[in-house]
Amino acid sequence: MTARIPPVLRPEHPQARALAGLVTEFGLDSRGSLDGVELTGVTLRSTEVQPGDLYVGIQGLNSHGATYAAEAAASGAVALLTDEAGAVIAAESGLPIVLVESPRAALGDVSAWVYRTNEHPPLLLGVTGTNGKTSTSYIVEAILRQLGLVTGLSSTAERHIGDLNVVSRLTTPEASEMHALLARMRESEVRAVAIEVSAQALSRNRVDGLLFDVVAFTNLSHDHLDDYADMDEYFEAKVIFFEPERGRRGVVSLDSPWGEKVVERSRIPVTTVSATPGVPGEWNVEILDEQASYTEFRLVGPEGRSLVTRVPLIGWHMAANAGLAIVMLVEAGFELEAIGHAIKEGIDAYLPGRTELVSGERGPQVYVDFGHSPDAFLNTLAAVRKVTPGRVIMVFGADGDRDATKRHEMARVASEGSDILVITDHHPRFENPDSIRATLVEGAHLATNEAELFEVSPPERAIREAVALAKDGDSILWAGPGHQDYRDIRGERTPYSARAEARDALREAGWA
Repeated sequence: MTARIPPVLRPEHPQARALAGLVTEFGLDSRGSLDGVELTGVTLRSTEVQPGDLYVGIQGLNSHGATYAAEAAASGAVALLTDEAGAVIAAESGLPIVLVESPRAALGDVSAWVYRTNEHPPLLLGVTGTNGKTSTSYIVEAILRQLGLVTGLSSTAERHIGDLNVVSRLTTPEASEMHALLARMRESEVRAVAIEVSAQALSRNRVDGLLFDVVAFTNLSHDHLDDYADMDEYFEAKVIFFEPERGRRGVVSLDSPWGEKVVERSRIPVTTVSATPGVPGEWNVEILDEQASYTEFRLVGPEGRSLVTRVPLIGWHMAANAGLAIVMLVEAGFELEAIGHAIKEGIDAYLPGRTELVSGERGPQVYVDFGHSPDAFLNTLAAVRKVTPGRVIMVFGADGDRDATKRHEMARVASEGSDILVITDHHPRFENPDSIRATLVEGAHLATNEAELFEVSPPERAIREAVALAKDGDSILWAGPGHQDYRDIRGERTPYSARAEARDALREAGWA
């Protein structure tokens, strides 16, 4: 069985725009008659064309999207936007063709025009970084809701439009999908939107056509070196978020050494926040209490302004994310006193698969987490250790067909931070899962203080092995799957829930 691909959210009542107006306003060349052609949507995927769509043909890895122009037309596309090569391929499609040098580079601005998203936009708050993007985005949205606003969210885990929630496809959707989402949000009278922005989104034009009111940087650590040559190139992909074409104001965390580099390179006004002792920012986060169900902290800013609150997540890094979120809202124009009043009893946030406690009152505590980098493992294991009277047991696997350079370090950090380590499978994709696990076992043996090591496949068996090894007072951290409801095995999205598997394992072991 293959898991259903999440839907693209579009406006329910689109306002048609004349194709001739698009060509005139952008000064574009075209072929074929534009008379009477009206656009109501934009898509890159021929399989998702709706009547009235502008189909965009882009050169892909294996084929040119214009190859499918006739199929798009049969599904209701009324025009094609492509390059010269695509125009030649689609000459017999029967569609009027609009020509641009780079369809991908044009997609954001064209989608903004079709969906009118630059007309009276909501407050846009964007977060980039290696770790903490999802958590910070959810916390921003939670505080906005507590302030009484109708909110939107676009994250790795979910898309929110008010009370409507759907599972996400990509961390940041393609530009056409992003603008369609914002147009749908406008119909629901959304006033503020938190958007998670990946490095790939910035490199691949997915947030083009948007001007964020506030952009934020969490941190930078080893990840995505399958997409970028080295950490410097990865950094360059992130720092372009801090240009006036992208954002009006910025907030930068100083909790990784890269934060200061963002400040130096930023071309927009920025303020800084730090949760690291000895590294002062303009705003500083002080941890007051850490429990299994929350972390309490004080945020202190310029002129001694401060507030105390708690976030329903464990670890100093989650308090750091919450502090960053609050400062983003201050930079967006909200009064600190109003924010403090709204969250005086705590931030009412639910973050699916982010150090999510899935166990009951008896037995070992079991946390499911999306972390899949060495730095994420380091911080989350330390957080779990602080609230665990017994042993820390970790279960994890690594993504196939993704950055393999981090596997040894992930396993080394996992082994040093846990008492018992269970290495298993995650998304093998088209790689041999036995080979992935072998690499992780090698990495675990690089630890200075090695955990007791088990290699168990598949993950259904691995979590049951971890539960069988656990006692009351122990904690199990299952890192990797987080919120995801599938496993990718040779291109098939097989339905799978780590949260459900963990709960079943606990029940089978006799823990209510």
